Amino acid sequence: MKTYIKLFALSSLLTLGACSQDFLENEPYTDKVTENFYKTPSDAFEGLVAVYDVLQREAYGGPLLISEQASDDCFGGYGIADAQTDIEWDRFLYVSDKDMNKDVWSNAYLGIYRANILLENLNKVNWGSDTALKTRYEAEARFLRAHFHFTAAKMFGDIIPLDHTVTTSEFELPRQAPEVTYALIASDLRFAADNLGPENYSQAGNANYGRITKWAAEAYLARTFLFYTGTYGKADLAGVVSKAEATAYINDAVNNSGHGLVADFANLWLAASFENFVGEDNTEMVWAVRFNGSGKGNWDLHEGNRFQVNIAPRGGSIGRYATGWGGATVNPKLVDSYEAGDTRKAASFIDYASENLNFDPQAREQRQYTGYSWKKYCPITNAAGTAVVEANGGNFQIDNYQDYAIIRFSDVLLMAAELNLQSNPALAQADYDRVRDRAFKNTTHRKTVSLENIMKERQLELALEGLRYFDLIRQGMPAMKAAIDNNTGDSQFNVTFRTETQGWFPLPQSQIILSNGTITQNSGWN
Repeated sequence: MKTYIKLFALSSLLTLGACSQDFLENEPYTDKVTENFYKTPSDAFEGLVAVYDVLQREAYGGPLLISEQASDDCFGGYGIADAQTDIEWDRFLYVSDKDMNKDVWSNAYLGIYRANILLENLNKVNWGSDTALKTRYEAEARFLRAHFHFTAAKMFGDIIPLDHTVTTSEFELPRQAPEVTYALIASDLRFAADNLGPENYSQAGNANYGRITKWAAEAYLARTFLFYTGTYGKADLAGVVSKAEATAYINDAVNNSGHGLVADFANLWLAASFENFVGEDNTEMVWAVRFNGSGKGNWDLHEGNRFQVNIAPRGGSIGRYATGWGGATVNPKLVDSYEAGDTRKAASFIDYASENLNFDPQAREQRQYTGYSWKKYCPITNAAGTAVVEANGGNFQIDNYQDYAIIRFSDVLLMAAELNLQSNPALAQADYDRVRDRAFKNTTHRKTVSLENIMKERQLELALEGLRYFDLIRQGMPAMKAAIDNNTGDSQFNVTFRTETQGWFPLPQSQIILSNGTITQNSGWN
């Protein structure tokens, strides 16, 4: 989203001990605060844009990069002289004075806060006869509140669910049991799925591309259902959504959304297809965080995709791949797990040897060099060898412009296969076959659908898209340890997953301190 609004500073932070009564009673200096702002539908739209705006702060990578480095798909990477934080994620080490995960936590709660501000003020708006617009804004805001809650919950386990803006007496709220958080998430997603219209914004040039749709809400509901029920061993989603209902939602998204698979997997990714790139507003994109390069080097804006530079080849452009920091080097075990003829292998990873790219890891100071980097999301150069973002007047670190795909239609199909596996195995097989048929461009590589095969297909299809680690959590600690543990004989790649963490990441130390003992550190991270 390109419109910004800074409305909420006064409401979010009030140090009452430093304020006189006169100050609190005076009119605010700024024209726009929550007390006097929400009057028209236009005001409400600006408030909604402020909620969407938080999504772009995920451009630094956050859960995507952290979880990929912690999974079995990647190592830490980056430069030999760089800080050790990324190896710590790779090796499940903890350094409290680095306040690890601070941005993940603060961005999630900033999004929750802004969503709650809007939701609490919708009734102040003069909607006239357009009550449908009010319902739409409520549905979008509640979807985003659910997204931000789920972003925190899947990283940290028990969190503090908030369905309202907190008062000063609530600044030290305790974390809640998972069923409390997920009941709120499920309620919000169900409201969005039931109240948004049937629009599909994936048409080329659609002005609403990037906004929430019914189909995104149905797919996200299935995702949270599968994560919660698998991770916590439950039969339904916190008593709010049953398996039959989650299955009906995902089947609706498969059959009626108008979304489909792009014919060639490689054409989904700019660095894999170049001139054949289908564009980000393609039929497969159910929901994505949208970016652009309009910031032109302005670090105060969040228009650009800032995680792309982290995974690009270290030490300078090479071939058509633009330069970056060499983070999250790809585990050869993942690359080797693709069958012959699977088009996703060449489309997902830069293979320096096979592509005849002379990458000298010593000269480029690449840490944990494996011979493979991310092709998905890698920025590119033009024919003259200049990074496209710089040729367009931007900064290569902050102005990359590729959207971050949160839900693709292939993911919808695989979730549908998983949810239909017991109740309708024929339908599950058909959904599963569609993904494999596209990968091999034929029907001769089909396998019998099973939970094991679906989970493997998710790893291959959705590699480097921030889902693998959380798919492992819901399979349980023995499966997680078996997948992540790594001992190749080269100590720089040795990884031992610590099951005492239960897969949860450490909370930011600053939040533990601020809670005055209400919040304690996650197990295994003391």
